[in-house]
Amino acid sequence: MIQPLAYIHPQAKIADNVVIEPFVTIHKDVEVGEGTWIGSNSVIMDGARIGKNCRIFPGAVVSAPPQDLKYKGEPSTVTVGDNTVIRECVTLNRGTALDKNTTTIGSNCLLMAYVHVAHDCIIGDNVIIANAVQLAGHINVYDYAFIGGTSAVHQFVEIGAHSMISGGSLVRKDVPPFTKAGREPLSYIGINSVGLRRRGYPATTINEIQEIYRIIFLKKYNITKALDIIEAEFNPTIERDEIINFVQNSQRGIMKGFGNT
Repeated sequence: MIQPLAYIHPQAKIADNVVIEPFVTIHKDVEVGEGTWIGSNSVIMDGARIGKNCRIFPGAVVSAPPQDLKYKGEPSTVTVGDNTVIRECVTLNRGTALDKNTTTIGSNCLLMAYVHVAHDCIIGDNVIIANAVQLAGHINVYDYAFIGGTSAVHQFVEIGAHSMISGGSLVRKDVPPFTKAGREPLSYIGINSVGLRRRGYPATTINEIQEIYRIIFLKKYNITKALDIIEAEFNPTIERDEIINFVQNSQRGIMKGFGNT
């Protein structure tokens, strides 16, 4: 159903069963998947690739040019996965040729009102980003992460899978998977045990993750020493290796343990 008061460029690719409310604007180089609903006063700009059964609420702007002075108008995209909800006044900027050339939002995500996702970010599946979170460019947010409202995330930061960041946080360092982060400066405050249980992780795995992070954050070892101990004392598992790889590959460094300077 397309309302007559909406503007849709004749070359935009709109699938079946898409609902487009009055005063929506859809530009030329746009693709919208089946069953998606687009609310009034939303603007879908060139480069948008929107999946199936998404819900885009009034005032959202999808695939606007990046707010990057190095951007010279080159074609690039924003990709939104299936079943993702984009609430009121969310802004998603497309990628740049100097990096990934795309900004990607995964499937089954919820981006609450006034979230901003800048150029060349990659958001995984099942991610929740609460109201007014601001993501700078080149950020990676992995599956099932949660970012609390009004948080601001520095460019190039990595936020690990199943992690949880407290509302109002200033995220300047990488947040490893399975952790909870809070306080100022952002620090380790435990593992996301509730989220892990909800997703079916057994108690033995949750306990092992907790022991690993005690070595990293609470024993006051340097990172190299902590990782050596973990590799020596814990048998290889998917979770152990994910933590080790994340910490080893961190470019900005990981957040501190609580009380560390």
